[in-house]
Amino acid sequence: MPFPTPLRGVVPPVITPLTSDGEVDVPSLRRLTEHLVAAGAHSLFVLGSSGEAAYLTDAQRQTVVETAVDTVAGRVPVLAGIIDTTAPRVLDRAADAVKAGADALVATAPFYTRTHPVEIADHFRRIRSGADLPLFAYDIPVAVHTKLPRAVVLDLAADRTLAGLKDSSGDEGSLRRLLVELRARTPDFSVLTGSELTVDGALLMGVDGVVPGLGNVDVAGYVRLYTAARAGDWAAARTEQDRLAALFDLTDVGDPAKMGGSSSALGGFKAAARLRGLIDCAATAAPQIPLGTEAVARVRAHLVAAGLL
Repeated sequence: MPFPTPLRGVVPPVITPLTSDGEVDVPSLRRLTEHLVAAGAHSLFVLGSSGEAAYLTDAQRQTVVETAVDTVAGRVPVLAGIIDTTAPRVLDRAADAVKAGADALVATAPFYTRTHPVEIADHFRRIRSGADLPLFAYDIPVAVHTKLPRAVVLDLAADRTLAGLKDSSGDEGSLRRLLVELRARTPDFSVLTGSELTVDGALLMGVDGVVPGLGNVDVAGYVRLYTAARAGDWAAARTEQDRLAALFDLTDVGDPAKMGGSSSALGGFKAAARLRGLIDCAATAAPQIPLGTEAVARVRAHLVAAGLL
């Protein structure tokens, strides 16, 4: 299918099911992917933060993209994360994703090295010129320690280096200012919010869609939220957002004395997906600490309260 411009809707960042010994659980990934598409997801994003891309080998990443593309079978676009430190390494991951049949690519600014905005822009231009697929910038300063400057995004949108942006910066004021300028300059540029607790507000101010990690647990809820917002039923959108915000508490069940917030959130997503029968094992990639029995019981309680069990 032609890649939609702009890309709109609910785009779950698919978790990567793992076996107890840390290998990609292909049957579970197929089952989860099929569930997300059947429940109304408009696109899928594999190998992002929720997909634990930073923990996977190159071969495992390739398995994830190939499995998702094969399972989706052209029904919705598949965006593949090609996240790595510098442009040559990113281009290696891009070549793998192109070979696997991905429909679009998602990359961050360079990281580990410290770069200037001019160098960040060059990074994305090198990627786009080396891989002939739509390219999305992933703005996640908590992970790469650089907030994508608004001027850089606007320039890369104007010259068609970028097809879109996944904004996980948490800076909604900056996002609003960016949207105002994009609407005037490049209305076909796609902006997706990764702030899954404020999707109704983001849609009201003009984003095209959402990339919700919690969508692995309740994609139907985000589809209902998106549909209500697009219909102008903001009361219904707020009600659904409030329910999802309460469900998001399942990301906080981990023990902060021995595990980070990311480990807790991923553990919560995976435990919930397993409890819902979407994956077979809730293992997270080492060295992340797995959730204990009491934490999983709290995840179950949140699912029950949300009407999902």
